[in-house]
Amino acid sequence: MAYKVLCTICARGGSKGVKNKNIKLINGKPLIVYTIEQAIESGLFEHIVISTDSDEIAAIAMSHGAEVFFKRSAEMASDTAGKLDVIQDAFMRSEAHYQEQFDYLIDLDATSPLRHKEDITNAFELLIKNSHSNVITAMPSRRSPYFNLVEVDNGKVSLSKQADKKVVRRQDSPETFDMNASIYIWDRKTILAEKALFLDNTGLYVMPEERSIDIDSELDYKIVELMMKEKNASK
Repeated sequence: MAYKVLCTICARGGSKGVKNKNIKLINGKPLIVYTIEQAIESGLFEHIVISTDSDEIAAIAMSHGAEVFFKRSAEMASDTAGKLDVIQDAFMRSEAHYQEQFDYLIDLDATSPLRHKEDITNAFELLIKNSHSNVITAMPSRRSPYFNLVEVDNGKVSLSKQADKKVVRRQDSPETFDMNASIYIWDRKTILAEKALFLDNTGLYVMPEERSIDIDSELDYKIVELMMKEKNASK
């Protein structure tokens, strides 16, 4: 069965962690281009739509095969705008613009350039195979909330989570995952109706740490650039 799948890539112009990070050159290429190329190479999408408030981001994205038919509103581009609201806005605008209904939406974060195209297709296959309403991606946690994450409440320090039995070794703690903000997938009914990310039928696609870095700081940027240079040098 052939599905109609829409890809959205949300990339506003403002960024506090890394200035102009969505189009900042990394290994000689604007950051957002890595995600556009992965989307194209996956072969899943009828359209790859960019949601942005930046003319410069729009021009770069279109020159590399993505589509920009609207400019994100100031409200949707503010620091307080929720990511899910922005994605829902892009989905509804796309259905109105292309005058068709999409069966599924896959949102790819522009700041996750290390994902593979297979991560996109495999995460989508997971949703289809298990009839999930949505799928999120994550990596195995580097720090367990049951073992070495602490909270301070009114001066009292305690572990973030308590297990049913006392955990004395990290290896004995329940398995946990860190969301990597790389891939989000919804069926049409869910993306239009829900305002929450975690639902009764949410699926989890696990990616390795080396493909899970989300660029949110200058340090992240330097790490990813170094990883890319080492990868290219080994070819």
